[in-house]
Amino acid sequence: MQSLAPSFFLQMAVILLVCRAVGWLGKKIGQPQVVGEMIAGVLLGPSLLGLLWPDVSAKLFSAETRGILYVGSQLGVGLYMFLVGMEFRTDLFRSRARSAASVSIAGMLVPFILGAVLAPWLVKVPGLFSAKTEVYQAALFLGAAIAITAFPMLARIIYERGLSGTSLGTLALAAGAIDDAAAWCVLAIVLASFGGGPMIAVVAIIGGGLYAAAMLTVGKRALASLGRVAEREGAVSSTILTIVLTLFCLSAWFTDIIGIHAVFGGFILGIAMPRGVLTTEVTRKLEPFTVIFLLPMFFTFSGLNTRLAVMLEPSILFVAIVVLLASTLGKGVACWAAARLNGEDNRTALAIGALMNSRGLMELIIINIGLQKGVIGPKLFAILVIMAIVTTLMASPIFEGVYGRHARNIASTAH
Repeated sequence: MQSLAPSFFLQMAVILLVCRAVGWLGKKIGQPQVVGEMIAGVLLGPSLLGLLWPDVSAKLFSAETRGILYVGSQLGVGLYMFLVGMEFRTDLFRSRARSAASVSIAGMLVPFILGAVLAPWLVKVPGLFSAKTEVYQAALFLGAAIAITAFPMLARIIYERGLSGTSLGTLALAAGAIDDAAAWCVLAIVLASFGGGPMIAVVAIIGGGLYAAAMLTVGKRALASLGRVAEREGAVSSTILTIVLTLFCLSAWFTDIIGIHAVFGGFILGIAMPRGVLTTEVTRKLEPFTVIFLLPMFFTFSGLNTRLAVMLEPSILFVAIVVLLASTLGKGVACWAAARLNGEDNRTALAIGALMNSRGLMELIIINIGLQKGVIGPKLFAILVIMAIVTTLMASPIFEGVYGRHARNIASTAH
């Protein structure tokens, strides 16, 4: 194992530099850093580096170091979902519950209908789903993949535009939160049903439900004591941080062994954490290392599994176009229509549709889980990576076009 250390450190140096450079270029054209890093991950894989310099790629990302990269990527995405959970605001549901629920339900219902329509055709296309995937499992997975929203990016756009306390900001955040929670639940059901038998599915579903219920009731009350200590001291000590990280590891371990996935454990723990000094300081301490060092490992690992050359097959290219259209129109138009039916003006409804239509990192997480668990094949994985990148690239310019000037006026008036 010691001989792998030099290879790993060189690998990480390349990953960090390329992700930071492409992320910087993305920001220069008005895109979030994460969009550039998603693209950088694909460039480091067989779609570019492996295509142009296969020997360099083979040495840099050898089979042995890929194992380390996988573990690091899982740690990174697990911690990231823990951080997302801590930003998950349940108070948003109460303030705009009716409108948010309508937008969210429309944004989920239409993708699942489209998933049900497309699944019987797609399961017959070689390389998209695994041979043991049933039509209903394909429909549920595709529906969840189309329905997912890049909630962290949505929150960041709203915060950067100064819209956090506005009608649009509150509605979009609440709808995005409901949307993603439901999509993760559906994914959990798919993974549980895919586990290899009814008892495995029962253990996963019941175990996941009991874990969530216990963590959000008993666990929340227990965690409140850590919150009080942090409030009293005005900081998070190394002891408290150790306890929090230990709880994160145990949560990720438990949800993984019951047959769901480690990210669920981290996400639910994050929701249960008491808001205040504890979550603020834990985020401040963990977020830079997670986002700057660990997440690029996840983007690169995703990129190593993405082969854009499959798009050269006419049948696969046609599937990619259909999936992209279904994802963009199904999600964006449904959310826009629901917002209009709930009394929002056209500009606000279009902005909500644009924000909800972005998939971002959340899509990469869900499809990596699908590939790892054997639900989907490498061709559908590549198609959904492209869909994630395209819909994420679209979000900022469309939002800026339909709502940007109005958002700046609101922000300047507020100040």
